[in-house]
Amino acid sequence: MGLFSLITGWPGESGFGSSSTAEQVTAGIDASNLTVIITGGASGIGAETARVFALRGAHVIIAARNMESANDAKQFILKHNPTARLDVLKLDLSSLKSVRAFAEKFISMNLPLNILINNAGVMFCPYQLSEDGIEMQFATNHLGHFLLTELLLEKMINTARDTGIEGRIVNLSSIAHVHTYESGIRFDKLNDEKGYSDKKAYGQSKLANILHANELSRRLQGMGANITVNSVHPGLIMTNLMRHSFLLMRMLKLFTYIFWKNVPQGAATTCYVALHPSLKSVTGKYFLDCNEEKPSLMAKEEILAKKLWDFSEKLVKSAQ
Repeated sequence: MGLFSLITGWPGESGFGSSSTAEQVTAGIDASNLTVIITGGASGIGAETARVFALRGAHVIIAARNMESANDAKQFILKHNPTARLDVLKLDLSSLKSVRAFAEKFISMNLPLNILINNAGVMFCPYQLSEDGIEMQFATNHLGHFLLTELLLEKMINTARDTGIEGRIVNLSSIAHVHTYESGIRFDKLNDEKGYSDKKAYGQSKLANILHANELSRRLQGMGANITVNSVHPGLIMTNLMRHSFLLMRMLKLFTYIFWKNVPQGAATTCYVALHPSLKSVTGKYFLDCNEEKPSLMAKEEILAKKLWDFSEKLVKSAQ
């Protein structure tokens, strides 16, 4: 897209740009025959994504760790859209036990699943391990979503086959994926506190989001499944995600304010990739400002993606 487009909001090939909002990129789209799960749908761009999907008629499942915030988000949407179809389910992505419980609960509801938006995350955490003994940013941002997607994949494949409607999976990554450890993923030192960097650990998890999307895309294509998988950078938005570095981000924003988006703009790329008909059959791509963008060279490495997949499967199995 380039720096000029980012600053001015000038649209790219898609007809949308950095200033486009989630409502604008989904205008005229009827999603009333779709069911979508949005992780982290209780606040920030996840809540806006849920609101806009509900506005377009979709049945929205808000998956969230904080049930009070999730129910508040549900009531806010219903206040302005009384006919919205919404359910709230508990999901703590840092806990593989919680991920399994969520998937079991959703499957028991006997609903179709057309779209999965892996949106939730943590950012710049001080060093800590999850309840499964895994570095927290990797556990929450990547591994929880890896398992969730795996557990829901059969449901998505069957829904796409039975309805003839293309399924879509969207992983929220970040431009921060370029700022990671030298090896990309610290497979042998994932939980090593020595050398831990909250910024690089975040970048590592966001790189993992892209690698996961790309590898899953290749596997689904090999199966002939009618599901696309893409990753997106939503842009710089001041949300609760930045709570661990709020003052730093506030200072940064003073000097880089022209690059920042509001929440409706921040949710736009997610909604565009998940809903827009122009992206039918487009898979294994990375999007920024509602247009396809090239990720880092490391993010395109197929060998690294395969290694991450195998590594993630081992971690998930070891936590059972």
